[in-house]
Amino acid sequence: MLTLPTFDDVTAAASRLAGHAHRTPVLQSRTVNDTLQASVFFKCENFQRMGAFKFRGAFNALSRFDAAQRKAGVVTFSSGNHAQAVALSARLLGMPAVILMPLDAPSAKMQATRGYGAEVVTYDRFTQDREALTREIAAARGMTLIPPYDHPDVIAGQGTAARELFEKVGELDHLFVCLGGGGLLSGSALAARALSPGCKVYGVEPEAGNDGQQSFRSGRIVNIATPKTIADGAQTQHLGAYTFGIIRRDVDDVLTVTDAQLVTAMRFFAERMKMIVEPTGCLGFAAACEAGTKLAGQRVGVIISGGNVDLQRFAELVA
Repeated sequence: MLTLPTFDDVTAAASRLAGHAHRTPVLQSRTVNDTLQASVFFKCENFQRMGAFKFRGAFNALSRFDAAQRKAGVVTFSSGNHAQAVALSARLLGMPAVILMPLDAPSAKMQATRGYGAEVVTYDRFTQDREALTREIAAARGMTLIPPYDHPDVIAGQGTAARELFEKVGELDHLFVCLGGGGLLSGSALAARALSPGCKVYGVEPEAGNDGQQSFRSGRIVNIATPKTIADGAQTQHLGAYTFGIIRRDVDDVLTVTDAQLVTAMRFFAERMKMIVEPTGCLGFAAACEAGTKLAGQRVGVIISGGNVDLQRFAELVA
């Protein structure tokens, strides 16, 4: 029987992150408010250290290592943002890090991971099992595996983003959160249930990779093939045991949006709010736009998960 993390764990994570993670801004757009006839608050984790919310969970998890674990170091697998987060956190905490990354990971994310001092090992995400490969490295080198989302300390750290949002703006009626493996969504749900009990919490996935939606509605974890979507941070094949446990209990629904809707959101953020947001980071906003005036008169939170995207790729998508 799994012991799921709680809001107390989120609060403890916030204390560990104080002075290390940025308290990212909460922005509004008059155009968005007028269009949706709602008050929409964007929690901008694209301005977090290493460019995404993932720093929160990685630093929280690594900061809890004992002396022996720190000496041996950390290993993980990631398409990019968790990779950078673990690499940076390991550097700050003085420990070695090995990151397993797919061959087709965005080059900017791979370069940044190496730049933070981590050793990068590549694999083919369409033919190789990243979790099995990472377990082999952990066993061979005596390293501690910190997965991208299915870990209590990671979930608690990610929940601090929503905790900050509620502390800043008060209770909300709706909260839209990007969904890949579920770390951000499950952590956000813990914060919402504690600080804004009446808030409806939605996870948002790319239409091509709706394993979370299938899992939520069927009551069991559904595995899918690696989805083909521009939202590389949401190319997960299944939820985790911890994340699914919280999502099933505390989330109101899981929604999907198309890649075309993500591009529209990316363009809006760039043109009207002067922000570069990666495709995955646009999931929540795209779903809020899809809901449209159903949100009229409501207070709406949207978590922008990150801004790490190759500039050439960004230009091609929004052109």
